[in-house]
Amino acid sequence: MADHRQAKKTLVIPCSGVGKVHGLISREAVYHVTDKLLPGNADTACLALLVTGDDETKRKVQQTPCVTVDGCPKLCAFKNVELSGGKVAKGIRVYDVMKRHRGANFGTATALSDEGWTVVEELAAEAAQVARQAD
Repeated sequence: MADHRQAKKTLVIPCSGVGKVHGLISREAVYHVTDKLLPGNADTACLALLVTGDDETKRKVQQTPCVTVDGCPKLCAFKNVELSGGKVAKGIRVYDVMKRHRGANFGTATALSDEGWTVVEELAAEAAQVARQAD
């Protein structure tokens, strides 16, 4: 008889951050977690769908531990997960990791530099660690 239980996933949700390097770093870090570090054990959700009240996205956020990765101090991902009734296991801020690399050129809103990819990897490692503990 097959075991149909699924491993509990953690949602890792980036800010939208369009037009800023911080947003690109946030999104790339989340994709690094879901596609490379924890494939099958972590997933993401579209923040725009959550903000607009999409029922399926809202239900997903309410039923799954979340890690948010925000590019700026407005904390849009963090705040919207909470407003939707979700539980944030940890909110991670891109800026906090960028501060460790003061003076670095992280790239642009459309292309990251090597320093930008270093920040992506650091954020992804932190998010993945939290996701593993949230399961």
